[in-house]
Amino acid sequence: MSEAVPTIRHGMFIMPFHDPAKPLAQCYDEDLELIVRAEELGFSEFWIGEHHTMKYENIVMPEIFIARALGETRHIRLGPAPVCLQQHHPAHVACRLAFLDHLSKGRLNLCFGPGSVPTDLELYGLDPKNSAEMVEEATDIILKLWTSDPPYEIQGKYWSVSLKKHVDEETGLGFIPKPFQRPHPPISTPGSSRNSPTMRTAGARGFQPFGHCLVTDNVLADQWKTYEEAALKAGRQPDRADWKVARSIFLADTTREAQQRARTNSVAGNYEYIGKLLDRGPGRKMFKRDLSMSDAACNLDYLMEEQIIAGDVDEVLRRLMRMMEEAGSFGTLILMSYDWDDKPSWLHSMELFARELMPALNRAVGGLSS
Repeated sequence: MSEAVPTIRHGMFIMPFHDPAKPLAQCYDEDLELIVRAEELGFSEFWIGEHHTMKYENIVMPEIFIARALGETRHIRLGPAPVCLQQHHPAHVACRLAFLDHLSKGRLNLCFGPGSVPTDLELYGLDPKNSAEMVEEATDIILKLWTSDPPYEIQGKYWSVSLKKHVDEETGLGFIPKPFQRPHPPISTPGSSRNSPTMRTAGARGFQPFGHCLVTDNVLADQWKTYEEAALKAGRQPDRADWKVARSIFLADTTREAQQRARTNSVAGNYEYIGKLLDRGPGRKMFKRDLSMSDAACNLDYLMEEQIIAGDVDEVLRRLMRMMEEAGSFGTLILMSYDWDDKPSWLHSMELFARELMPALNRAVGGLSS
């Protein structure tokens, strides 16, 4: 296993994923309650996805949700994951995120990436072939606005920013707000494929790599290699403590109970849902450990061995150590959370994760590195 980090932190991510039959207001109340409970249990960070046209994934603008959650919490760091950059004018993104960073007093984390929902892209008239290029351009513009003063004359392929004609120092006109955290909040970039272009970008720019919950351990290993090579090429020293890895983990008092529940609750429901989405588009390549396997083989039995980690504390620890043997160490384990179809079992899983699993994982990793 690669060099260990001093302490593995724990965070949480919600897409979110909810039963469309559940009232939206109830969904949002449950997600707020989840954030409060995460802070109480010592989670260091919490991430919220952005989707505009999905019944199951129903937070349209995570920044608004984060602003609401700031008043319910005191310490936990909050972040949109990702800000779907090709769907927004970069100047608007720069302004609203700087504003939110001040509201949070510096508790804001960021994740920049492309939105990939076909109906979101259709809604905004976007060609998915341009997504990567648009994200790169938007990132450049946002960082330029955050790290320099007007006048601005930025001519891009997709956006232009001109702010010079009415800039006035005396009256304070024409000045983009700068973030509370200087030069800006920490920025992560998600990785969801082999030879990931977003991991190359993260390494080159010094952003934090964020491994996706839907990929297998060998793909995580490939993503770190891609990130590391890009960082070194750019003259940066990659640090595994910066790496966030998201996993779908469900805990119960016994492995049998955990696996039975995970096969029938919203964990399996989410993967069934994602599988159907993939079947309508690129196919299940994202799920595969071996690209030669068939899409049909990417069934629940396979997912329970690869992407879904269900068990008691000892079994989940065994699976995580197996993952680290293949992918190496990382700095933050991001627990995926899904719909509270059985709230008591979900809260119990979360408590086992924070109170028992994470201390056991850090003892095990510490023992290996000593």
